[in-house]
Amino acid sequence: MPHRRTRSEGPLKAAVIGAGAFGRHHASKYRGLDGVELAAIADANPEVRRGSFAAHGVHAVADWHELLGRVDLVSICTPAVTHSTIVRAFLNSGAHVLVEKPIATSLDEADALIALAEETGRVLTVGHQERFVFARTGLLDFPDSPKEVTCWRMGPWTGRGADVSAVLDLMIHDLDLMHQMIPGEVSDVQARSHAEMGRLADEVSATVTFQNGAVARLETSRIAVNRRRGMRAVYHDGVVEIDFLTRKVRNTTKRRLAPLELGDPLGESVAAFVKAVQEGTSPLVQPQEARRALETALLIDEASECAGDIPRQMRYAAYA
Repeated sequence: MPHRRTRSEGPLKAAVIGAGAFGRHHASKYRGLDGVELAAIADANPEVRRGSFAAHGVHAVADWHELLGRVDLVSICTPAVTHSTIVRAFLNSGAHVLVEKPIATSLDEADALIALAEETGRVLTVGHQERFVFARTGLLDFPDSPKEVTCWRMGPWTGRGADVSAVLDLMIHDLDLMHQMIPGEVSDVQARSHAEMGRLADEVSATVTFQNGAVARLETSRIAVNRRRGMRAVYHDGVVEIDFLTRKVRNTTKRRLAPLELGDPLGESVAAFVKAVQEGTSPLVQPQEARRALETALLIDEASECAGDIPRQMRYAAYA
């Protein structure tokens, strides 16, 4: 059983597990916050450790187990399939945890982590950073839900996130936002997928129907030629459409929306996590909400496996 750290006077000691593309940014965010000391970074890659030490001047270790019981809070930025094991270990050691999406790769894992966070009294939150962007626009404050939501998220292959499907890698962001906008239970899921870089789906097209009659259509690709990222929501009084790359918003409703300001959602996410730890409050992204997005993601993965490959003409139409 690892030593459980006891809080002492002074700044909160933070660590980042996995210092790749996202982990490096997490580390820099901690360094800019009052009341927090970036104490350590863990990564199995010696080149990454050397780069992290040069950039942040903190202790870098190969094995994250060395940090159990030695930090107050931690960002976990490792491959999705490792999330459950590492989150569980740090919660048991007394640390508060911010884990990049998805919270886990199975519902049993997610449920166990949520129960453990409640049992240990630790903050557990998940890196659905785009929630902060949407919250600033006021789109999540509308009293009614849209009748239809369409989300598209495409980009070229990077090799990151390939341990899971494009649904758990990319679409899960849109699923989290979808569930924030449309309340209630899912009644039906239909999906098609295409795998090109390996055995896991790299492109997915899904239709999610809710019990209240609302419908969400989502398209995701991590092997697209060009980047595309947007959302369209149809309400009883008009349409709200957002292009996140050009930052253009079309609003034909009478609802007032704040200008789209992308800001620094990762910085806001880390700062909100730290504030929740410092003040004993709930984070913006609750683990139960991340679990809900995961549940729908797994339903889409299952439906797409049963349906088979996306037809070629559909794949190219998605990029038009």
